[in-house]
Amino acid sequence: MAEHERQIAVLGAGAWGTVLANLAARRARVSLWARDADHAAEMAATGVNARRLPGVALELNVRPTDSLAKAAEAEVIFLAAPTQTLREVCEALARFAKPGTPIVICAKGIEAASGLFPSEILAEILPGNPPAVLSGPSFATDVAKTLPTAVTLAAQDEERAAALARTLAAPWFRLYHSRDIKGVEIGGAAKNVLAIASGIAAGRGFGASAGAALIARGFAELLRFGRAYGADPATLTGLSGLGDLVLTCGSHQSRNFSFGFALGRGASVAMASADGKLHEGVSTCAILVDLALRKSVDMPISAAVEAVLSERIGVDAAIEALLARPAKPEVATGNIGARLYE
Repeated sequence: MAEHERQIAVLGAGAWGTVLANLAARRARVSLWARDADHAAEMAATGVNARRLPGVALELNVRPTDSLAKAAEAEVIFLAAPTQTLREVCEALARFAKPGTPIVICAKGIEAASGLFPSEILAEILPGNPPAVLSGPSFATDVAKTLPTAVTLAAQDEERAAALARTLAAPWFRLYHSRDIKGVEIGGAAKNVLAIASGIAAGRGFGASAGAALIARGFAELLRFGRAYGADPATLTGLSGLGDLVLTCGSHQSRNFSFGFALGRGASVAMASADGKLHEGVSTCAILVDLALRKSVDMPISAAVEAVLSERIGVDAAIEALLARPAKPEVATGNIGARLYE
């Protein structure tokens, strides 16, 4: 099939979904699905997603739609709905999706109600559709500006992962492929919780040294959690693990970092949430800590964030508790797959 005769669908007309649609439109016709019919009509009329990505024109091959049946005719579906609404979208999609159509999940997090990762939700509802996951250090506005960005796309079959990666590849948007779906998902979920901690420290004015320490010790937590849940350590040291952690923990472009920064400046959880933005780390935090407890994984930074978000303790008490933890050796073996950081 010739380029631009291929049919690709992106479900979710947020900033990230819009950027992915524009990338895919370089090689295919793209249906950009919006849940809100008025939103879809507005984009079709203006050629811009003014609600989510103002100032960025939609490529000519991008066709906004509110018809899930029409979008499901595509040969590849990119699912860019938030994790906490992913089940609802998958259930609606199940009425129309053709068996065998690959579905690439572009959300980061863990479903709070079930403890399932996005690929597990997809497997439960759409078992006939091969899952893939896209994640890594990327801000939608950077990609929209054609600033150099690199991410990871994981699928169970390496050839499929490579083929799916080619549907989005651009000179400024480099995709590495992987077979480690679980590792890619763990990195994307945990980093948002740790970004809240980094934001709190920055909001308190703790400085760059404390920020670096938080990233390093947060990465140790991510590695321990990943090992317990079967991730490849090499994945966690790559783009979708360490790379995404560094990006999210060090920039006000990160919604989770900015949320934590507001807490560090004295805002309540309700006040910090009032900016109208999606803070994935807030909805992921409690279930991440719960999953860690189930396998006796020590995650003190994540647990401290959870205690603050649930308002059992204040920010100062959480910081004091972390600083009061007993000092111990920082052990790094030569084999990243062995003990990692204990």
